[in-house]
This record gives sequence, C-alpha cells and structure tokens, in this order.
Amino acid sequence: MKFFKKRQPKPSGFIGALAPDVPFYAIGDIHGSDLLLERLIQKLANLAHPEARLVCVGDFVDRGEQSAQVLHRLFEMQNNAGDLMVCLMGNHEHMMLKFLDEPVSHGARWLRYGGLQTLASFQVAGLPGSSATEMEWIALRDRFREALGPELENWVRNLPSHWRTGNVSVVHAGADPSMPIAGQDRSTLLWGHPDFFKVPRTDGEWVVHGHTIVDVAQTKDGRISVDTGAYATGKLTAALVERSRVSLIVG
Repeated sequence: MKFFKKRQPKPSGFIGALAPDVPFYAIGDIHGSDLLLERLIQKLANLAHPEARLVCVGDFVDRGEQSAQVLHRLFEMQNNAGDLMVCLMGNHEHMMLKFLDEPVSHGARWLRYGGLQTLASFQVAGLPGSSATEMEWIALRDRFREALGPELENWVRNLPSHWRTGNVSVVHAGADPSMPIAGQDRSTLLWGHPDFFKVPRTDGEWVVHGHTIVDVAQTKDGRISVDTGAYATGKLTAALVERSRVSLIVG
C-alpha cells in the first residue's frame, strides 16, 4: 500500500516581519497642502527621532491650492537634508511633466485632474478655452515652465519611483505582487496594479504607498497605506516605520 503525503495548502495571507534597516517617516500625498505639510514637519521635528529618514510618497502638486509652495519647501528641505530625505515621484508629477513635454496632447487632461490649481499657485494666467489652438497650449506651457524655473523642473524630473530599506519598499501607488519592486515598470509604481490590493506578496516585502485615499492610515497584508486625502480632509499623515512597529502622526 502506498502512502501519499498530504499536500499542505499555500498560505493565503502575507507573511513577513516588518524589518527596515533604518527607521523612517513616510508622508502621504500632499497635493498642494503646504500649511498641513508645515504643521506636520513641525510635529515630526518635535518628536526628535534623529535616526529616522523622511520619505515623501509623491503627489506633491495638483488639487490643493499651494502646489508651488509645497514644491519649493520640499526642494529646499531635501537640499538641506541630503540622504536623510527622499522625495518620490507620484502620478500627478508625471502628468505635470507630460504637459511640459507635450502640452497639446496632455494639457487638457492635466488641467482636469488638478493642474488648474497648480498653475494658479504659480500665478500662471491665460488658460486655453475648449477650442484652444496648438499655439495657445504651447504658450501656456512656456509660461508655466518659466514660472517653475529650470532648477525646480530638473528636480521633479529626477525624482525616483521607489526607495527601499531592509524588507520595506516605498512607492507612490502600488506594485505588482508577483514581481520584485526593483524590476517593475515605472508606470506601475506611479499608477498602481490591479492585483495590489487583492493578492498578498509572497516574498516578505512590505510596501508603503499613497495614491489610494483611506480614512485612517492603515497596515494590512504587508501594505502600509498613508494617503488620507489631505487636500479634501485636512488630514496629512506620516507613518513612522520601525522594526515590528508602525506609529501614525497626523498633521
């Protein structure tokens, strides 16, 4: 008589201890909410955690009224902090850059999803109407590029799409759970993946992300969600990620 070993079912949930090499604060989507950002940064400074890095998950611009102020603040902070601070690109920075590169084909979409507020924060006037010509879109792009300035534009263009410490990756929107983070297409990290919230990762890699608004920042199945809809709710959240622990700070 033959005996067959019973096949054990594969685990259905995420398995992996939270183990960053260094502690860090992950700040959720800011979306032009500079007053909230200023208040949150002050709270983090008062916590006096000198070892903690600062990581911003992207979507600094659009929707809120202070995108220009946010970009200038983050640019100056990162210049002063060096490797202690990381700013990631979000899909709204990506849309803004597409407008700068191809204003005729991408201008209307960017304005529809928050670009109007960004232009206003840079005091760029003269928006094209529904029957705008190519020259009008190009002229708007040129005015915005001048207001943005080459230094700030270059900084935005060079924002990374992910950052990693230990077994924790920070991205903007999400990731394909079947692939290593470093090998994923940039557009997936900026815009998300259909399986991100459905299928737990099997490699023990934790993913901190924004992009999808939650009422309260949360940890579930190896995902740490930190976008609390600052521009609409008045709540900008930072998660302090340490070994085996996540603490929330709301600005």
